[in-house]
Amino acid sequence: MPGFLAPLERCVGVRAAWVERMGGVDVDGERDEVLARLLPVHKQLVTDRFGGAGWWGAEQVHGSKVAVVPNELATIGSNGLPVASGADGLVTRQPGTVLGIYVADCGAIWLADRKSGAVGLVHSGRKGTEMGILVEAVNLMRDAFSSHPSDLVAVLSPCIRPPHYEVDFPSEIARQAEASGIGEFHDCLCDTASDLSRYYSYRMEKGRTGRMLALIQCGSAA
Repeated sequence: MPGFLAPLERCVGVRAAWVERMGGVDVDGERDEVLARLLPVHKQLVTDRFGGAGWWGAEQVHGSKVAVVPNELATIGSNGLPVASGADGLVTRQPGTVLGIYVADCGAIWLADRKSGAVGLVHSGRKGTEMGILVEAVNLMRDAFSSHPSDLVAVLSPCIRPPHYEVDFPSEIARQAEASGIGEFHDCLCDTASDLSRYYSYRMEKGRTGRMLALIQCGSAA
């Protein structure tokens, strides 16, 4: 587990993971075909880390919709796993439920409630950040789970940053976290475009690349 996820693991029963570039997997292709190649490795890692091979995903349309899961309106994605349609963020308070978000330059934001163990996971690139998806997730956790922003811990994943990208959306994410009253916000400060030995970068690899996988598992209420 990377050290930047340690703040999340101090929350009640919460587990988190970050899957970087996988050696030995051909990622020169379009998104769905590459994800299909990565899927067996990702499933094994989820089994090893969380005790099950599946997770809830989001459709990831670069919007600001956040969905509560489990969700009866979910579809089954190309990977055979449940997907929240039209969503770029997921939240849950069901113990044991695993959430997953794919990224390759966009930011993944993990959220965890220190008191209840409720969790969230958000896909926030340039568009999602401009639309305030982090704020939407915080508001939904408050409305659905009575989570107080001051009890939330948030962590921003490696993502593309200046000078490799002209917009500093990570700094805007930090500003929104502060404005939302999030109790702890941690930015790992890593640039996906600067180290292709560790990260996939959509921009640097011109769209033909893999995806990192951010994961979080809901804990039990204290």
